[in-house]
Amino acid sequence: MERRDFIRNSVLISGGVIVAPGLFAQGRIVNAKNRLTILHTNDTHSNIDPFPQNHSRYPGKGGVSRRFELIQMVREQEENVLLLDAGDIFQGTPYFNKFGGVLEMKLMTALGYDAATMGNHDFDGGMHGFVKAKESANFPFLCSNYDFKNTPIDGHTEDYTIIQKGNIKVGIFGLGVELKGLVPENKYGESVYNDPIEIANDRALELKEKGCDLVICLSHLGYEYQKEKVSDRVLAQKTKNIHLIIGGHTHTFLEKPTEEKNLIGETVLVNQVGWAGINVGRVDFNIEKKAFAKSNVLVVE
Repeated sequence: MERRDFIRNSVLISGGVIVAPGLFAQGRIVNAKNRLTILHTNDTHSNIDPFPQNHSRYPGKGGVSRRFELIQMVREQEENVLLLDAGDIFQGTPYFNKFGGVLEMKLMTALGYDAATMGNHDFDGGMHGFVKAKESANFPFLCSNYDFKNTPIDGHTEDYTIIQKGNIKVGIFGLGVELKGLVPENKYGESVYNDPIEIANDRALELKEKGCDLVICLSHLGYEYQKEKVSDRVLAQKTKNIHLIIGGHTHTFLEKPTEEKNLIGETVLVNQVGWAGINVGRVDFNIEKKAFAKSNVLVVE
């Protein structure tokens, strides 16, 4: 992970509407407490070390230590930073085979992650394996559309979380991909997959009613598909009250967030940054709580 691989995108929000920077007064200084920087990863797949220098596609890239340096650099520059992950933390290197996900949890804790959601490979150690690994995590796993009643995971995930950063109240919830046909049944047992679109609309509305200025969905549904299947882009189009979808599962490298219109014509940002910790995503929000523009004009720099 080199600095040029660090993906940065800036947006501004006013009263839930993404507006062009030109609508702000020239030379205005943004209150630091109204500014939020979101850093995010997805599908890191137990890649603790950087790729070897002779790797054909990613020579020397990735690695937890470099990610830590990058995250700390941003925290020194910005007052309000959130660090999030969109799932598939486990599986992919001998580290998972040896430590069963415990090492990944300890390292994410050391990096200061605020929340994550579960991907399909996070079931690879079985439900008891996930629970054991999670004991080393001091951040919540958000799984809104999985019902874990009657399974060992019950009580070890949360529906959503609300985090206050400066003057900004952030609501975050998580969505997982359908497990049937993707994960061996003995790995997820009686876990129930609920419709992510219905759940997303319910949770986003609930978070809005709780006074959240920004609503984020951590999704492991996948960016898009050729056939009819729920993806992040479909999710954005068929919901409302979500500002940002941080995705995973399809290992999609995006140079900047995709802009989608939701059910009521407002803009939702969808972002995903590949896999293996090669990139760290960054989205900056400046929150203006007093709405002064009714236009749905948008600019993503």
